[in-house]
Amino acid sequence: MKQSIATVALVVRDYDEALAFYVGKLGFELIEDTPLPNENKRWVVIAPPGSTGTRLLLATASDDAQHARIGDQTGGRVSFFLQTDDFERDHTRYAKAGVIFTQPPRHELYGKVVVFRDLYGNLWDLIEPR
Repeated sequence: MKQSIATVALVVRDYDEALAFYVGKLGFELIEDTPLPNENKRWVVIAPPGSTGTRLLLATASDDAQHARIGDQTGGRVSFFLQTDDFERDHTRYAKAGVIFTQPPRHELYGKVVVFRDLYGNLWDLIEPR
């Protein structure tokens, strides 16, 4: 048996503002953007450049409970771990794009890492493995 996690939903306020951040600032690729018939929703899938693994489904909140979770899907913990092959390149590019880092970069046993916030406040690790 072979399984994998193909897509993870990320609750967002608005598709286009989310795309402006993830595609515009972080450089993610837009994989799919399909309107869903009879709904005011879209199937919007993005992925980091060169990724062959898990993708993100940008899902707009549809009720008060979902709106309350925007930016806090994991109770303040790091939600996503973005692995890179060049930490300095991506850290510099993100800083120039206005991405907010919560601390300076650091070296851990597992590699170089820095925590940043997305436009909604979700925490991400940018990691270059050792």
